[in-house]
Amino acid sequence: MQIRPGLGVAMVLAAAALWGTTGTSQSLAEGQLSAGWFGALRLAVASAFFGLYAWSTRRGPSGLAHAGAPLPWPGVLGAGLCMAVYNLAFFAGVRLTGVGLGTAIALGSGPLWAGMLQALVSRQLPSLRWWIGTVAAVGGGALMTLSSGSAGHALSTAGIGLCLVAGLSYAVYTLINKSLVREVGAARATLSAFTVAAVVALPAAWIEGGTPTPVAADLWAALYVGVVTAGVAYLLFSHALRHISAATGVTLALFEPVVAFTLATLVLGERPGAMAFAGLVLVVAGVLVVVRAELRDARAIAGSGEPGVQAG
Repeated sequence: MQIRPGLGVAMVLAAAALWGTTGTSQSLAEGQLSAGWFGALRLAVASAFFGLYAWSTRRGPSGLAHAGAPLPWPGVLGAGLCMAVYNLAFFAGVRLTGVGLGTAIALGSGPLWAGMLQALVSRQLPSLRWWIGTVAAVGGGALMTLSSGSAGHALSTAGIGLCLVAGLSYAVYTLINKSLVREVGAARATLSAFTVAAVVALPAAWIEGGTPTPVAADLWAALYVGVVTAGVAYLLFSHALRHISAATGVTLALFEPVVAFTLATLVLGERPGAMAFAGLVLVVAGVLVVVRAELRDARAIAGSGEPGVQAG
């Protein structure tokens, strides 16, 4: 398969744009669902979506290419558990630390975890340009999320730890998913991983919050985030990992708070301060640096005649 880093970058940015609508859609719901149930239903709806997608594409070229490949169950279980832990740890950590601090730690730590893990596992050390862009994007994301404040929340060591676990889980999921996509294709990889995640998350949500009593608005919101912000977005993300490195994919996902920031301002009527706008500029600048680093490394690899090698 031809490596097209520009296409991979575009796919991740599109996925991040969809992820950025999650908070707004949850805010517009009635709020009868707990955060745990909201996340669990998101995974369950996404799993059903991936099942329909895999069924509809099984006769296509990509489906036939991987039709006979056995599922690598250790990777499937690992990816599913990571996605479940990410959802559960993120919502629990945000509850303890507040939305601003919790989101900054979870989203900000993900690219740093991914860069270190890629260097250790794949022996692919991201370039200096990648680190500069990533640090800028992480810092900008922190400014944007922290500008909303964490009022009413005392500093919680457990909450910070949970948010760090969420960031690590997301980074590990991305690295495993990159391998799964190469072996069994994006459709089967996402279907299997999200099914495992839903099987883990639904009982956990019931243990934490009991039987839910959602209203119609909650169900519509869960349907939207399951199909659009999980289903379509993670399919785009999985396909993108065929063209770019896992570490770059996690960093480009920091475009998500830019979209969330824009929607909160235009749709929800929030009035962010100067620190949030400074963070916005930093995120965009950092993402552009990472994109340039990915494209430059891809050109260097293509020029050296090493097909199929992913740049970081």
